[in-house]
Amino acid sequence: MSQLTFQEAVIQGISEEMERDERIFHLGQDIGPIYNGAMHSAKGLGAKFGPRRIIQTPISESAMVGAGIGAALAGRRPIVQLMFAEFLGLGLTPLACDAAAMWYKSDGKVSVPLVIRVLYGAGPHRGHSEDYQAWVASVPGIKVAMPSTPRDAKGLMKAALRDNNPVVFFEHMALYHGARQEVPEDDYVVPLGAAEIKSEGSDVTIVATALMAQQSLKAAEQLRGEGISAEVVDPRSIVPMDVETVRRSVAKTRRLVVVSESWKTGDPLSDLTASIAEELAGEAPLKIARVGLQNTPRPFAMPLVRAAMPNVQTITEAVRRITESN
Repeated sequence: MSQLTFQEAVIQGISEEMERDERIFHLGQDIGPIYNGAMHSAKGLGAKFGPRRIIQTPISESAMVGAGIGAALAGRRPIVQLMFAEFLGLGLTPLACDAAAMWYKSDGKVSVPLVIRVLYGAGPHRGHSEDYQAWVASVPGIKVAMPSTPRDAKGLMKAALRDNNPVVFFEHMALYHGARQEVPEDDYVVPLGAAEIKSEGSDVTIVATALMAQQSLKAAEQLRGEGISAEVVDPRSIVPMDVETVRRSVAKTRRLVVVSESWKTGDPLSDLTASIAEELAGEAPLKIARVGLQNTPRPFAMPLVRAAMPNVQTITEAVRRITESN
């Protein structure tokens, strides 16, 4: 075991996979050994693997994604880093119309093993915090990973790099250089589409990803002192979504709170609530609440960002609302 930060775990996962598979290479802006990528997201990779596999690109997200797709079609397994999630839109046409659809349109003859890395989320720095997970999660053919811990980050990155489909890998900036966790040094993967129950409970199910999973665990601890037993489920990837694990938990608790850093409109976890309601609403009383970002553009000033974001207080309030009502 090694004590790693989220950032270190992601890089370790990439490094191990690049050593294992020579077809993997990394494209991105400023990812070489001088700058090591935004927030040191590629630290050490340029020095270790050299410019033939750690390739610095001009500022053109569309060209970067297009180059990645072309390389994947030619038998390579590229990683493309777009720096921040707000730049996903600049590469969305080739990603959605070409990479995501290629396997389907070729009747399974052609696949696009491509990983897109994006930093996102309200973190320690101003700006670039937009969370556009819904953009890519709504496109059939794209998988979406959103880890909440260093251990999950490394395992999911390794799974993404072994997958034959395009995967968008969201790396939350508030978690990036945060708490360390014991991460196995041996080869392991966290499968895409496998949720994990981070904390068991019997009164209410809380579903959340990334930073919101960490906030939900803090809320669960606070609620435990009030006599409310909350089960926290982290999907870890939102496409594919492990609906079955959530369904089993909600079948037990009959109460569901989904917590998302995205807006409620179009949010993949809001879609999850519909799936759960369809399956369980007829069996017994079922109560559902959603906690999400206020429906405004994300503020720039950090005090306003924190005011707009879900937090421990808004999560506990939602839980109390559906546990106290009849």
